Amino acid sequence: MEIDDLTPAERRVWHAFPRGEPVDFRTGQDEDAAAGAAWGPERTVRADVLRSLLLNGPQEDGEIATLNLAGARITGMLDLQYATFDHPTRLRHCYFDEVPRFYGCRLRELNLSESVLPGLVSHGVQVEGILRMTRSRFRGVVRLAGAQIAGSLYLEGVQISAPEATEPALQLNQVTVGDDLWAPGLRVEGEIRLTGAEVGGSVNLNEAGLSHPELAALDGETLSVGGHVLVRHARVRGWIGLRGARIGGRLDLSYSQLSNPGHAALRVSSSTIGELWMRKGPPMEGTLNLRRAQLEVLFLDPEMLPDRVLLNGLTYTSLNPPEPAERRLPMLECDGDGYVPHAYEQLTASYQRIGDDRAAREVQLAKQRRHRATLPMIGRFWGHLQEATVGYGYRPMRAAGWLLSLLCVGSVVYALHHPPALKPSEAPVFNPVFYTLDLLLPVISFGQEPAFAPQGWYQALAYVLVLTGWILATTVAAGVTRMISRQ
Repeated sequence: MEIDDLTPAERRVWHAFPRGEPVDFRTGQDEDAAAGAAWGPERTVRADVLRSLLLNGPQEDGEIATLNLAGARITGMLDLQYATFDHPTRLRHCYFDEVPRFYGCRLRELNLSESVLPGLVSHGVQVEGILRMTRSRFRGVVRLAGAQIAGSLYLEGVQISAPEATEPALQLNQVTVGDDLWAPGLRVEGEIRLTGAEVGGSVNLNEAGLSHPELAALDGETLSVGGHVLVRHARVRGWIGLRGARIGGRLDLSYSQLSNPGHAALRVSSSTIGELWMRKGPPMEGTLNLRRAQLEVLFLDPEMLPDRVLLNGLTYTSLNPPEPAERRLPMLECDGDGYVPHAYEQLTASYQRIGDDRAAREVQLAKQRRHRATLPMIGRFWGHLQEATVGYGYRPMRAAGWLLSLLCVGSVVYALHHPPALKPSEAPVFNPVFYTLDLLLPVISFGQEPAFAPQGWYQALAYVLVLTGWILATTVAAGVTRMISRQ
C-alpha cells in the first residue's frame, strides 16, 4: 500500500507504527465507543491499512514496531486469517464496522479492550502472550474455539449479546490458556461453551450475568482447571454443566443465584473437584446433579438446596459447615434417585470424622426409616417394631427400659400368684424375679421356667414375655453388631 493513498488519520497511524507510538483519536477519556458509527473521516481507518502495517509495515532500527490505536472507527474487514506477525496489536476503544478475522493467526499480543465489535472470528488463534478484551462489547458471536493462549485471557466486564444465534455466543471449547481465564463481571446472552478447555490457572466469573433460560448458560463438560473456578455473586439463568470436569482447587458458587426452574440448574456429575462451595446464596431453582462426583470438601449451606437433588454415587471427604443432622437429612430425602443407601453412609462418615456420634446415629436411623418404606408390609411391620423397641439398635437404652418394665410387671404378677410346680418334690424355691428373667432371656436359664407351669391368663402372660424377650434379644443383637461394625 502506497502512503499517498492514505487519509490524514491513516497516515498518522502509519508513521507511529514503526516507533510503537500510540495514536489516540478520542476527545475524552470517558468517550463511549458505541457511538463510533457516527465518527467522521478524521478518525476513520480502513482495515486494509492495519493489515498492511501488521504484515509488511515499515520498520526502524532499534525500535519495536507496535500497532497501538485508540478511539478509531475501523471500516471494512480486518482479515488476518492464517497470518503470522510479531507486532503487539492494541486496538482499544475502537468501533469495528465488520467482524475481524484472526482464524489460525499467530501473534504475540492482542488487545481489543473497550472496543465495540459485531463479533469475532478467532478459531485456532495462537497468542504468545495475553489476549485482552476487557469491557469490550460484542453484538454477535465470539469464536475462540481451539485458541492457544500462552498467558492469560482477560474478559472482565465483556458484554456479548447474540440472542438470535443458533450457536454458542462465546465459544471457548478446546481452548488452552496457560494462566488465568479472567472474566469477572462478564455478561453473556446465550451459551458459553467451555467443553474440553484447559486452563492452567483459575477461572474467574465472579459477578457474572449469564442468561440462556432452559438451555446451557455455561457448558464446561470435561473442563480442566488447575486452580479455582470462581462464580461468586453471579446471576445465572439456564444451566451450568461441568460433567466430567477436573478442578484442582474449588468450585465456588457462594452468594450466587442459579435459576432454571423445571430443569437442571447445576450439573457436576462424574467430575473431580477439590472443594465445592455453595453458601450464602438464595435457594437454587432447578435440579442439583451431583451424581458420581468426587469431592474432597463439600461446603454446602442447607438454605441453598433446591427441591430436587441427585446424589447417586457422590463421594466426599468432609461436609461443612457443621450442622445438626436434622438440617442435613432433607438433602437426602429430596434425592430424585429415590432411596440411595450410599448417600446416608457418606453423611454418616462425615459426622464420624468430626466425632459427632449422635448425628451419625440420627443419619443411620433415617436410613433405616427410608429403607423401611421400600419393604413389603411384613418388613415394614418388623421395622416399626425394631424402631419402637431399640431404635434399630441405635437406641440401646430403649431396650433396657422395655426389659426393666417387663421384668417389673412379671415379677409383681407372679409374686402375687405363684404358678404351681410341675414336680413339687423336685422344684426349687419359687423366685418371681428370676422366673420372669427366665421367660424374658431365652439364652439364659435360672432353672425357674421349666419347673413351674402357670395357668389361665398367667400362662398367656408367660407367652407374651417369651415372645417379647425373643424380639428384644434379636434387635439388641442387631444393634450390637452395628456398633461393632461402626467401631
